[in-house]
Formats: sequence, structure tokens, C-alpha cells
Amino acid sequence: TSVTLEPIGVVSSPYAERHGTPRQATVDDPRVGKIKLRPDLKGTLQSLSGFDYVWVIAYMHLNTGWRPKVRPPRGPRVRHGVFATRAPHRPAPVSLSALKLVSVDEDALELTVQGLDLLDGTPVLDVKPYVPYADAFPAARAGWVD
Repeated sequence: TSVTLEPIGVVSSPYAERHGTPRQATVDDPRVGKIKLRPDLKGTLQSLSGFDYVWVIAYMHLNTGWRPKVRPPRGPRVRHGVFATRAPHRPAPVSLSALKLVSVDEDALELTVQGLDLLDGTPVLDVKPYVPYADAFPAARAGWVD
């Protein structure tokens, strides 16, 4: 099966290259970025400004290759299956970032976000609101990370 997706927008980020880009989205980083949506998506940002966070699904367009087992940069120096990690090099190079929503400009079709872990020019596939009752599992186990 093949999947073809058209990006809904693009990231404008303070990070122009992989070196120095955070490995995980973090709201502790005061730098902000923007997500600019396609012009044909007018009306899609209505009511989003009431949320504090959004999930951003992006296509990691600069990644090439992947390995079935990887050694994460944190924790014991042990290899894990790529699906048990948050490694960026994956069979399907998509990312999931929980970003603080700073502002929404419905007319300009632009989101201002904080905590980016995405490079400038990264294609965005989707944006969804972060809903705590459905998206947070405080008692969840974190496998080998715990």
C-alpha cells in the first residue's frame, strides 16, 4: 500500500540545521516559530486559539535511511528497536511534536508556537489540539526510559 499526502503547511523555525536543534519538543525553550498553512485552508483555524497546546505531525524531509535498532542519546548505552525509541530516523519519517500554542492568526493562516524541535522548512502534515483528558496519561509506564 502506498500513501500520498499533501502538506498543509510549512514550519518557520529558528533552527536551520539538525545540529543544535532540540531532540524533543520542549516548552522551556523561549524561542518561537511559526507554522504557515496553505492559502486554501481558510477557516481551518477557527476555535483553535482556545487551546494551550497543539500536536503537530510533520514530515522529516531531510532524513535518509534508518536502522531497526538504535542507541538513544540518553539512558543506558543499549540498542532498542526503533519503535521503542523517539529516534528521528524511522521507516516512515514522520514526527509528532506537542507544542505550546502562543497565538493563532486566522487571517494569515499562521500559528505561532513555542518548543519547536523541527527544522526551518519542515512540511507539516496535520495540526490537532492537545486535549488533556484524552492525551495525558500521568500514570503510564515509560518502558526502558523509567
